Amino acid sequence: MRFTARALLLLPALALPVMAVPGMPAQAQAPAAPAPAGVSNGIIAVINGDIVTLGDVDGRRRLFALNAGLPASPEVLERLTPQVTRLLVDERLRLQDVQRRRIPVTDTDIAQAVAELERRNNLPAGGLVAQLRRAGVEPRVLYDQLRVQIGWARLLRQILGPQAQPTDAEVAEQIALQRARTGQQEFLVSEIFIPVDDPGEEAEVRRFVDEVVSQLRRGVPFPVAATQFSQAQTALQGGDLGWVGLEALDDSVARIVGQMPPGAISNAIPVPGGFQIVALRQRREVGRDLATMLTLRQAFFPFATPLNPQAPTEQQVAVVERARALAANARSCEAVEQAARAAGSGRDPDPGPVRLEGVQPPALRQLIGGLAPGRASQPVIAPDGVAIIMVCTRETRNQAEVTPDVARQQLLRDRVELLSRQLQRDLRRRAQIEMRS
Repeated sequence: MRFTARALLLLPALALPVMAVPGMPAQAQAPAAPAPAGVSNGIIAVINGDIVTLGDVDGRRRLFALNAGLPASPEVLERLTPQVTRLLVDERLRLQDVQRRRIPVTDTDIAQAVAELERRNNLPAGGLVAQLRRAGVEPRVLYDQLRVQIGWARLLRQILGPQAQPTDAEVAEQIALQRARTGQQEFLVSEIFIPVDDPGEEAEVRRFVDEVVSQLRRGVPFPVAATQFSQAQTALQGGDLGWVGLEALDDSVARIVGQMPPGAISNAIPVPGGFQIVALRQRREVGRDLATMLTLRQAFFPFATPLNPQAPTEQQVAVVERARALAANARSCEAVEQAARAAGSGRDPDPGPVRLEGVQPPALRQLIGGLAPGRASQPVIAPDGVAIIMVCTRETRNQAEVTPDVARQQLLRDRVELLSRQLQRDLRRRAQIEMRS
C-alpha cells in the first residue's frame, strides 16, 4: 500500500549488491547468483595494484538500475558504465586508505547496516538479499559498498579528532549568525558532487556529469543518483544538504539556486574541485517556518490476494471487518500499535514525526488533518490491504528555529565534507591508476 506515513516520508532506500560474509544472518547466506551471461571477469582498472573487473562494474550498474526503476537493458547498462567505473575506482581508493589506517569494519557492522536498510523498507530479515537476487544482482555488491561507506565515515571522524565535536562557543556563534539572518531567504537543497582530480580529465568528467543530469531528468530519483554517484559525504543522506543560505554555497551555485523554482534540477555547475548538480526542494524565510507536527500510529491488515472490489474474497471481507472493529473500539495509540503488531504485517506502526503539510497525496493529508488525537480513522482500503491511522499528538512548531543540536550538526557536516573532498583529491593524485579498455 502507498498510504503509510513512513512510505510517504522516506527517501528511496539504499539498495546495494551483497556477498556471503561470515557473521551475516543465516537468511543472507544463500548461494550467489550466477554472473549475467556475457559478463566476464576481465580487468577494467588497476588501482595501486588492486583490480576492478567487468563483473564488479556490471553488478553495480545493475544495482543502480534496480534502485532507479530503470530496465536492465543492454542500452541502459552501457550508458551507466562510465559513471559506475569512476565510482568504483574512487571507492577502491577510499577502501585502501581505510585498510592502511587499520580502521575496522566488522561483519557485525555490515549485518547491522543491512538490517537497518530492511527496517527502513519494511522488509523481513533476509528480504533485501532476496530482492537483490531476484533482480540478478549479487549480494556481495551491497556489502562492498557498505564497507566503504562505514569505513570512510570512521576514517574522517578519526582524522578530525577533537574537531569532530564543536565547542559550545562555536555552537553559540552559529546560532547567532543564523538568527541575524532572520527574514532572509534560505533553500532546501540536494547535491551531487563529482570531482575533477586532473585538469586533463575535465572533458571526460563533464560528459559523466551531463549523463547523470540526463538520467535525473528522465525520472531517476535524485537521492538514488546521489547515493550511487556523488563523492560528497551528503551522498549517505541521498544528497541532502539541508536548509542553507546562498552565502553557504559556492558563488556559481548560489547564483543558479537563487533563480531556480522548487522542484528544479540544475545543469552541471563548475565549482572548485569538480562539478555540482543541485536540486531545489523548497524555499522559506530564515527563522520562519511554522509546521503542524504529528505523531501517529498505524495498523495494517494485509489481504492474502490483490483486491477485486467487485468480488472480494471471504478473507478480504474478514480483514475489512477486523479493521472496522479496531476503528470503532480503539481509544489510544497503544491499542492501535498492539493491533498492528498482532496483525504481523511487518510494517512499523510508528512512522516517526510527520509534518502534516508534507503528506502526500492530498487525500491522505486531508484524512489525517481531520483526525482529533486519540481518534482512529475509518478503514483505508487499498489493493493489498486495509489500514487504520490514529493521531497521537499534534503541535505547531517553528521548523526554522536553530537549536544547539542543529547548529552542531551543521558545523560537523561542513568540516567532514571539506576533509572528505581534500582527502579524496589527495588519494587520486598519489594513486597509480591504469584504465583498461
